[in-house]
Amino acid sequence: MTVDLLLGLQWGDEGKGKIVDVLTSKYDIIARFQGGPNAGHTLEFDGIKHVLRTIPSGIFHQNSINIIGNGVVIDPVVFKGEIDGLAKFNLDIKNKLIISRKAHLILPTHRLLDAASEIAKGKAKIGSTLKGIGPTYMDKTGRNGLRVGDIELEDFKDRYRALADKHEAMIAFYNVDIQYNLIELEKEFFEAIEDLKKLTFIDSEEYLAKAQKAGKSILCEGAQGSLLDVDFGTYPFVTSSNTTAAGACTGLGIAPNKIKEVYGIFKAYTTRVGSGPFPTEDFEEAGDSMASVGNEFGSVTGRKRRCGWLDLVALKYAVQINGVTQLMMMKGDVLSGFETLKVCTAYNYKGEIISHLPYNIEPENVTPIYKEFKGWKADLTEMTTYDELPIELKQYIEYIESAVEVPIKIVSVGPDRKQTITK
Repeated sequence: MTVDLLLGLQWGDEGKGKIVDVLTSKYDIIARFQGGPNAGHTLEFDGIKHVLRTIPSGIFHQNSINIIGNGVVIDPVVFKGEIDGLAKFNLDIKNKLIISRKAHLILPTHRLLDAASEIAKGKAKIGSTLKGIGPTYMDKTGRNGLRVGDIELEDFKDRYRALADKHEAMIAFYNVDIQYNLIELEKEFFEAIEDLKKLTFIDSEEYLAKAQKAGKSILCEGAQGSLLDVDFGTYPFVTSSNTTAAGACTGLGIAPNKIKEVYGIFKAYTTRVGSGPFPTEDFEEAGDSMASVGNEFGSVTGRKRRCGWLDLVALKYAVQINGVTQLMMMKGDVLSGFETLKVCTAYNYKGEIISHLPYNIEPENVTPIYKEFKGWKADLTEMTTYDELPIELKQYIEYIESAVEVPIKIVSVGPDRKQTITK
């Protein structure tokens, strides 16, 4: 029996989908444990690019069961679109995809609440993806939410109506200009609910407990990244769930002492989407180059990602709070061609040199301190072994390993699943 965990160590968009896809052949079960359809896990193989939003990234493998755990919030409309988009690939969705009854539902009015709240914040907006995820988690913690299991109840529509009416009153309270046709939105929602009913609902904590006793191997898949964790991220510019290792336990019902390997994924540089502090953001040519070469645009929202140098202070912090045992470095190929690379090794925090992530990393408090490395010119995308990599990249990797005290086991040199070097 093996329970391993895979998560992002930066502000999301690290390439988790690709690595889950690469690793899936080793596991019987892939289980998503938190987040909502703002996630965009991109997989590329056989010349086709796939973007998964709610469905675990093991769905393309015949032998794996994919579980959407209780910590996930599901938009039935988005989910239906995702299922419809996979239809042409002849996947056994009915038998290979199962859903926790305890997962919460995103209602149309949750999305409207999200938009109204963000408009009301004005310049103080947090950069929400407007998918209704925050308001859904608020209802969850406020003990008002609707869950997948509620769909099976005879009074589901009454429960829906009560919550939606409450949401409309809240939208009116915001007193902002937001236009919508709830009748149309609800029609689409309830059609999607009927499709959702065709899938198998489970008590996922019991299912996973039995799977562990039966010796099944499980990979827990996280969404977003550690620096977006609602407790340990750059609050309030964070997501609404626990994206760190602890979230796998609460989001699936797996005991912490059952988790063995913790795979941490990070980019060879750093990106961030939306608002919030980003100490190593580069506003010059280097940041633009990373964005264009790395195709740094959100796979779900299309938003351009802010780009900058690798932040080792933040990376060490993420490794520490997650108990990472193995690292995977993504997009090393994007840095090919730079004469010089920079890595942030410490912060000047209010005049003091520190090497830990402080409470506040807003630019008025933090200035990054950089160490420079010689770059490399080689095209990495056709390389298949670690020995082929340029010496400068190996030195870069070795320095990171030494700094965070965790080995880098995988180096990604392109978006395709084949462009993955195991060290």
